[in-house]
Amino acid sequence: MAIGDIPTFALYGETRDDPAADWIHCETIQARSRLHNYRILPHRHEKLFQILHLASGTAEIVLDGRSMSLTAPALVALPPMTVHGYRFSPDVEGMVLTLFDSRLSHILADMDGVRETFRSVQVIRLHAHENAACTLAADIGSLADEFAGRRPGRSEAIQARLMLILIALHRLHGAGQGASHRSVGRRALQHALRFRELVDRDFRSNQSIEAYARSLGLTPPHLNRICREHLGDTALGVIHQRIILEAKRYLTFTSLSAKEIALALAFEDPAYFARFFKQRTGLPPLAFRAMQQSTMA
Repeated sequence: MAIGDIPTFALYGETRDDPAADWIHCETIQARSRLHNYRILPHRHEKLFQILHLASGTAEIVLDGRSMSLTAPALVALPPMTVHGYRFSPDVEGMVLTLFDSRLSHILADMDGVRETFRSVQVIRLHAHENAACTLAADIGSLADEFAGRRPGRSEAIQARLMLILIALHRLHGAGQGASHRSVGRRALQHALRFRELVDRDFRSNQSIEAYARSLGLTPPHLNRICREHLGDTALGVIHQRIILEAKRYLTFTSLSAKEIALALAFEDPAYFARFFKQRTGLPPLAFRAMQQSTMA
């Protein structure tokens, strides 16, 4: 159920995966949140990608320890392992779409650039995009109708609606970023994204840069150049960023000691972990935890 003490659910409050279930699940925000007094405690999904559509009402959101407020209409897209929690207003309306991340990769396999968008958290406020907000609400409603029924071609219709939703979110993300960050080195970009996937999978195992490079069919210097160009850091820096992110999650969402966190992250020397963390964040681990607790109180 949990990695460390951070709850890891299939859906919130559900610890088992049902192999007979649909590849996508669709439900209203009300359906689950009202069972928990409109508060969803911080948790994460190991293999699931999730889209939350806030159609009316408000939400206080915690994403990997960062808090923000949202007023409808808005959308949140969450890749696997993002620690997230919500506090909704009782008048909240909207939908939550949850699907296997592997299915998302399959759906977007031939869509250049779109898959990359959804490897990171997306929070999209729709107040300035009235037409897009209406279209997204209609597509999400149509997907929910297909999910609730058993008409012929149901799965294909759901996938088609989902693809329209994902493309719309990708375009909105591009608009927010200035839509000018596309790289001419598409193959290099794919190597960078694959490297990040490997790091997400293996960051606890202390693999060398040489081992990662061999897995990608690259030399270490070439991998470093690609990482600097597309990920903004060296290959080692990307690995360290991932370790720090996980350490921050443990410190924010668990009661594990700094020593226990060090061991969970494969540091043999807890003192070295403390120095490593402070060097990259400016704070010792327990000072970071105290700061997070004060901001989330």
